Amino acid sequence: MPRSRINELLAIAEENDGLLTAKQARTRGIKDSVLARLTQRGRLERTARGVYRIPYYPPERFSQYREAVLWVRASHGPEHIALSHDTALAVYGISDVNPSRVHITVPRHARLRRQHPKWIVIHRGELRPTDVTAHEGLPVTSIEKTVVDVLTETGRLELVRQAITDARREGYISAAEANRLKRHVNKQAHNYETMREAKEQSRL
Repeated sequence: MPRSRINELLAIAEENDGLLTAKQARTRGIKDSVLARLTQRGRLERTARGVYRIPYYPPERFSQYREAVLWVRASHGPEHIALSHDTALAVYGISDVNPSRVHITVPRHARLRRQHPKWIVIHRGELRPTDVTAHEGLPVTSIEKTVVDVLTETGRLELVRQAITDARREGYISAAEANRLKRHVNKQAHNYETMREAKEQSRL
């Protein structure tokens, strides 16, 4: 393999904590057979279908998140995606959440391979342009959408309240945005309490 080709792979990988996809390599004219040969020689590691790692790159804080994004986008996967839910909280560094799996939201009708790594949780839903932002070079759901998604999915009121407080302190949202989110959370808390009381009454 010409030296320039190796340099091209390194250039791609340097942008993604040592990760690259077969799709990215093909855009540089590097065939899948070349990637397979490099993998056999130990010059590359295949981490998932269509995703490779340069072995001597040490894992960084966001490496697994980048790998999840690349896995979804590999082959003919959707481009408009975002790390979401607990993972988005972790990327922003708001709240004490420490998810064991990577949560990622894709368009509702996006085509993905049937099998995906067990450490990735796929959520399907509509992502408006305002729902997605870039943070640390990663596509992430906005603070507002993240809070709403976590609250809707889990009902963890204290977690989302902490996230709102942390997001305001870090300057990710304005005071007005924080107050709007707090009102939304309080309204949901009231709804949860009303439903709980109704269930208790039905048992009497």
